[in-house]
Amino acid sequence: MNAEIIGENEDGIGVDVIDTNGTKHKISIEKGSWEIVYHEQDGYPDKPAKRTREGNEHVEQARAFARYYVYAARGYETVSPPNNPVRINAVRLAIQALSDAEFESLFGDLSQQMRSYHDGTPRAIDIPAGAPGPNSVLYRQDVYLGVDPTETELEDAAAKLAASHGIDLDEDGINDQAVSSLPTEALADWKSFGSDLADLASEEEADLTTGVYVDAVSSLYTSYVDDGEYVVTEPDNSPFERDPDTQIELPPVDPGPLDEFREFLDHHLKCQVRDCFVRMGAEPPEPFRVLGTGRFKSTAAYKLMDIYPEYHDPEEQSLLGKVRDLV
Repeated sequence: MNAEIIGENEDGIGVDVIDTNGTKHKISIEKGSWEIVYHEQDGYPDKPAKRTREGNEHVEQARAFARYYVYAARGYETVSPPNNPVRINAVRLAIQALSDAEFESLFGDLSQQMRSYHDGTPRAIDIPAGAPGPNSVLYRQDVYLGVDPTETELEDAAAKLAASHGIDLDEDGINDQAVSSLPTEALADWKSFGSDLADLASEEEADLTTGVYVDAVSSLYTSYVDDGEYVVTEPDNSPFERDPDTQIELPPVDPGPLDEFREFLDHHLKCQVRDCFVRMGAEPPEPFRVLGTGRFKSTAAYKLMDIYPEYHDPEEQSLLGKVRDLV
């Protein structure tokens, strides 16, 4: 896959993408909504219903690659957080940094639900009534990141900005509690501060990765296939009214002890990063050329389409390190 930004104005950005078949896609992304508002190509039928499954996948690859290319080149939020490999990897690294107690507090219910399939551990949540059976369920949990500006290069500027909103970062402790649990007035101050801090970080082109931490997670919820339809339930508790930074989605595997489960979760998130790149027709970076299950829809794509090797299958060891030649 190759791309080039061919123009930009106050309304949008134009991107030309050459897909893995050599077809050129002319794509326009609208600023503000960050939606693709124009897409022209002559390698596949215009109507999705007239394309093959693989033809539709190549078109979707081009759209995903255009979004990611603009995000990487210009920093615009053209990729939704749960589909952004940078965000997913940030979650992975933030989970690695958790203490054992913090990890158990955030992901203990997920581990418990996995264990309930393999020993006498009580289930954390019920199996949904509409699921074909217990083993057909995937367990999901949304993960939300926060940024502690006192741990970044913006520490001094952030402290002054916070003070202008009536917030003392030393006293209030930005990651001592979830922002969503604050009283209404304090929450408004923090939201205003967060918005201004984001603007400041953008203006200064600041690296905030050193201050990233796991801020909160949703309660467990599920997904399953029922009569050919992919069903996703809703979590009972969601800490924020925004997209999560990633969504964990696991079959009921044996998690083992908590330290082993943390390693398994780390690998699962690496597989998610791999899926993001592969599904945009691109080569994953070396650390993410791994085998195993990431996102359900990507696993289904690998099973259904010959254009993809079976990256979900841990037995396909011959695929490791050969992504460039196979996508």
